[in-house]
Amino acid sequence: MRSHQWYTPWLLVAPAVVWVLVFALWPFLNTVILSFTDARPLRAGEFVGLDNYARMFGDEQFGYALTTSFIYMIVCIPLLTILPLLLALLVEKTIPAITFFRTTFYFPVIASVVVVALIWTWMFDSRGLINQALEAFGMVDKPIPFLVDRWWLLACSILLTVWKGLGYYMVVYLAALGNATKELHEAAAIDGAGAFRRFLSVTIPSVRGAMILIAALVAVSAIRVFTELEVLTNGTGGPGGQDMSIVMLIKMVGSGLTGNVGYASAISVVLFLITVFPLLAIALMNREKKAVA
Repeated sequence: MRSHQWYTPWLLVAPAVVWVLVFALWPFLNTVILSFTDARPLRAGEFVGLDNYARMFGDEQFGYALTTSFIYMIVCIPLLTILPLLLALLVEKTIPAITFFRTTFYFPVIASVVVVALIWTWMFDSRGLINQALEAFGMVDKPIPFLVDRWWLLACSILLTVWKGLGYYMVVYLAALGNATKELHEAAAIDGAGAFRRFLSVTIPSVRGAMILIAALVAVSAIRVFTELEVLTNGTGGPGGQDMSIVMLIKMVGSGLTGNVGYASAISVVLFLITVFPLLAIALMNREKKAVA
């Protein structure tokens, strides 16, 4: 049998390495470099130092975008951490037609977010299904401004995100619930623990790792939200751009022949730094968990 040459492993990993260097590392480094320039799409930029970063502190649109993204994150984390767990506890039981319910709950995950957002627009429009139903039952005198009011619009977008994500995180919890064995629940029940106490003392500790992972994933996704707000606001960012996310602001600032690529790159770098924090939190928690073990 002929032995492999020393360079055989390098040949195998070379395509992946080239892919990462060309489509991940270089674009990232180029973005960092551009963030210190006033580059435009049709001309090379000149070095401006930290001017782009200083500009953010006085940019009202950036303040709106940062507020929107953080509100999105703060609301979505508890909803998409707790509700999928309750849903997983419901569908893990062996009852008739449970497969149908599992498929139904997972269906929003595979649906296109653009299509769902368009349906949401049709439902929450001033003359949409929900407003017409409320008016027909005499519950409101005039249409509720779901898509033209800053907070109503943000609530509708968060509701869309939560509805889309429930099924995905439910599956993650279903896999994690295998750690909570029946023996542990039976032992807790024998000791007199009720259903709620068993949930806190047995189920939660068994899925704690999954909860931390899901919270971090939700945080990153919420900070980087784009499609939901883009479709619901028709690309305008809501009234006065107050519901614009950070990614939407990057698109608005950097797109077009007159786009400010340097400033958009600076916002992108800040967005990257913000999204790193949840990932660092996971690493720190896992490290502390291993140290305790």
